[in-house]
Amino acid sequence: MSTLPSRTKRRTGVERAAEIARTAREIARYDGLDAITLRSIAARIGVTPALVSHYEPSTEALVAKTFGSIAGAELAEITRELSALPSSVEALRALIDTLLGPDRSAVTTVWLDAWSVGRRNIALAREVGVQMDAWQVFLVALLNRGSARGEFAVADSGALAWQLLAIIDGINAHAVVRYGDARGQRDLVRTVAEHELGLPAGALAPAFA
Repeated sequence: MSTLPSRTKRRTGVERAAEIARTAREIARYDGLDAITLRSIAARIGVTPALVSHYEPSTEALVAKTFGSIAGAELAEITRELSALPSSVEALRALIDTLLGPDRSAVTTVWLDAWSVGRRNIALAREVGVQMDAWQVFLVALLNRGSARGEFAVADSGALAWQLLAIIDGINAHAVVRYGDARGQRDLVRTVAEHELGLPAGALAPAFA
């Protein structure tokens, strides 16, 4: 008795859209934001570029959305991790170690890509601003919480948040091209934060050096 050939199950619209988004994130992490194209996504999932275009007609918008998804997920993860810590000093210590540690290098590279590609992609530039503002809000809240608890003193939490984020971003840019000593650079951030918050030297040093 003859049998009909098996057919691959057709994906629903929701499933296909999720697959395209997931593939775009994978490309961003491993090849960079500028490697996200309709053709590169289609090749990875085995469909035509026209099908990808049906779900994502604008490559620029897809790149912006992909960056926002990666950056937003990172902030959400860090927020959860730090919320479990008993003090704001410990949270700030963990934040510095996390953002300047090797485990975040893939997301750091995506951020650097976003600042560069955003020069030519208005949608991406706007999303970079959204995510930077989100980090500012997060860090200001952390600093204000520690000040309210009496753990440290901060005169202008908004200004200090931008200062710390700018230093961290600069150090991460150096790390991507393997410039400078990573451990020494992390110590620099701790020293600046301790000074600005009136903390004793070493207060933000890792528990296990």
